Amino acid sequence: MRDLLDGTTGEPMTRADYLVDFWDRFWTAGGAGVWKLERGQHFREPGYDVWEAFDRGDWAGSLRLLEVDRAQIAAEHRRMRQRGVALSWVRVVERPISAYVRWNLHVLRVRQQCGTDARVVGAGTLAAREAAGPLPELVTVGTSVAYELRYDGDGTLDGAYRHTDPDLVRRCRRAIADLHAAGEPLRGYFLREVAAAPGGS
Repeated sequence: MRDLLDGTTGEPMTRADYLVDFWDRFWTAGGAGVWKLERGQHFREPGYDVWEAFDRGDWAGSLRLLEVDRAQIAAEHRRMRQRGVALSWVRVVERPISAYVRWNLHVLRVRQQCGTDARVVGAGTLAAREAAGPLPELVTVGTSVAYELRYDGDGTLDGAYRHTDPDLVRRCRRAIADLHAAGEPLRGYFLREVAAAPGGS
C-alpha cells in the first residue's frame, strides 16, 4: 500500500506547521470528508492529560479525564455537522492488544459516540497490503491534501509529509475508504474485545 505515495516523500512539515495546516483545511473539507488510517500500536501523546494519566499508570484517572473531555469532543462534532464535515477513522489492531491500543480504543469510542465513523481492522488481514512494510500513518482532508504522519523513535508526533497531487490524494482516500468498508464498526468490537475482556471497562 505504500506504493500509493508513488515513492515520493512529499513536502516535509514540522509538527507545529502540520497542525496549523491540518486544522486550517479541516473545517473546509466538505463532502469528501476527513479519512484517517492509524496503524501504529504504540504512540506517545505528551500534553494530552488523558494520555498522561494513562502513561503514569492511572487508568481510572485517565478514563475520568476522558469523560470530562467528552463535552469538548461533542462540541467539535457539532461544529463538524454544521460545516458538513464527516470524519472516518480506521484503527488497525494487532493481537494481543497492546496497552496503548486498549486505551486508544476507549478514546476512539467516545469519538464514535459523538459522531466519528470509526472501524477496526485486524492486522492479520493486511499481509498482502503490507508486503513492502507496515501501512503508513495517513490522513486525507477533502480532495486537496494527504498527510503521511511522521513520528520519532518514542512514538511522539514529529511532523508530516504533505502531498497535494490530486490523483495521489484521491488514491489515498480511496485506499483508506476501502479498509474502512472492510473493517468492523468500533462499537461492536469494543464491547466484545475491550469492555468484556479482563480489566476492560
